[in-house]
Amino acid sequence: MKPINLKKKHAEFAQKWHPHQIAVVDDMQVLLAKLQGQFVWHAHENEDELFQVVKGTLYMQFRDRTEVVNEGEIIVVPKGVEHNPMTKNGEEVHVLLFEKLSTAHTGAVQHEMTQTEYPKI
Repeated sequence: MKPINLKKKHAEFAQKWHPHQIAVVDDMQVLLAKLQGQFVWHAHENEDELFQVVKGTLYMQFRDRTEVVNEGEIIVVPKGVEHNPMTKNGEEVHVLLFEKLSTAHTGAVQHEMTQTEYPKI
């Protein structure tokens, strides 16, 4: 039981759209990721997903709108809701994700950006 410094942990990796696990809380995992550009339209049929923006501005696209998530804010994507996170103007955005251990990176969608394992840091 030690504090986890999010800035230091984000500095340990460079890959974009590749979450890294920093903690497990019961059946939930805490992930860090660096995002840049466009991701993949997907949904998680059985799991909610929480995004906290640690650095930058995240644009969470839904089929009917886009929500702007600023640094220090969170957004929860409910299970079954199709979404596509993105950044603009080449900005690298740092996020913390909180989701069930069973959550597949891109839901049922298989894409070249899909990750099946998250490194523990």
